[in-house]
Amino acid sequence: MSPSSIIGLLVGIVAVLGGNVIEGGKLSSVLQPTAAFIVFGGTFGATLLSFPLRDIVKAFRSLKYVFFEEKLDPEKYIDDFIRYSGIARRNGLIALEIEIARIQSPFLKKAMTLATDHMNVKLLRETMEQDNLTFEIERRRIARVFETAGGFAPTVGILGAVLGLIHVMENLSDPSRLGAGIAVAFVATIYGVGTANLILLPISKKLVNRLSYELSVREMLIEGVIGIQSGLNPYYLREKLKVFLEQKEGSE
Repeated sequence: MSPSSIIGLLVGIVAVLGGNVIEGGKLSSVLQPTAAFIVFGGTFGATLLSFPLRDIVKAFRSLKYVFFEEKLDPEKYIDDFIRYSGIARRNGLIALEIEIARIQSPFLKKAMTLATDHMNVKLLRETMEQDNLTFEIERRRIARVFETAGGFAPTVGILGAVLGLIHVMENLSDPSRLGAGIAVAFVATIYGVGTANLILLPISKKLVNRLSYELSVREMLIEGVIGIQSGLNPYYLREKLKVFLEQKEGSE
């Protein structure tokens, strides 16, 4: 699991609710089913109207990238490339077919297969970079689902506040019914702003950051495969790929 995602989500929610309790408020005062129905239902409806259903489904599935980290080990990839390079230099690219069958990454497996099929370097790079571009477009579209929902939520919260105030104005003659209307008005705003800034927008940002890291690793894989196909000296290949590790460290 991703500790930063779990801790960040819990700290944000606890800080808001804990601050309310410290100020003398009650947790029950911010648990308003009507406000939740307005904000969450309205936000989901607006987001569903903005994107195809398949993007919404993919967005929910992408939550695993937020709360569960898929381990990518660039240093292991580099060690593997050095080993592949030695095999290719001794026995030719065709000897790598046994190694390709053991590769877990579909992206790397595809690149290595094209290399052993003797696709020329230029076409190989273009093919894998197009694969990267398609991957990036898909992931960014998914991240925009959460970003868009985060934009709608505060506005829907304000809508809920206005509806609550209308309810208040309609019952000015009955003081016993004013409390519920005022509660819905203010709690709807809290739900809208809180959901956007504590959950939806951070999830979008997390997905984009994860995408940047994965694209960097994929670029390294492309260079590694091309280096093997070109017969690059293993020492030079390692030094070339280590640059990607330095870029990763500089972005952390």
